[in-house]
Amino acid sequence: MTGKNTRDPQRPQGPSERPHQEFLPPLDFSSIVLPIFAQALLKLGLLGDSEKADPGVNLELARRLIDILDLLKDRTKGNLSQEEEMFLDSCLGQLKAGFLDKTKIINP
Repeated sequence: MTGKNTRDPQRPQGPSERPHQEFLPPLDFSSIVLPIFAQALLKLGLLGDSEKADPGVNLELARRLIDILDLLKDRTKGNLSQEEEMFLDSCLGQLKAGFLDKTKIINP
């Protein structure tokens, strides 16, 4: 006897029958760089809610995060693909430009 609530164990599960799985992005070089990059953007006040009274700007921490990415660049020199190197250079360029803009505002 089969009812609507019974399932044949040999039949593959449909999308609605699969347990909820959290999406995990591919594990690659950007998985290391992006969290540091995003945190630095937050500490520079360049990411997040601009309407918020206290955006959590912390230039010293932002500088440290930029230094970490610079260290990563130095330590991986010659071991990155061209795309990975360009990605890291782009992230560092954006962060350094943002840092300079913020420090010019504070110390004109």
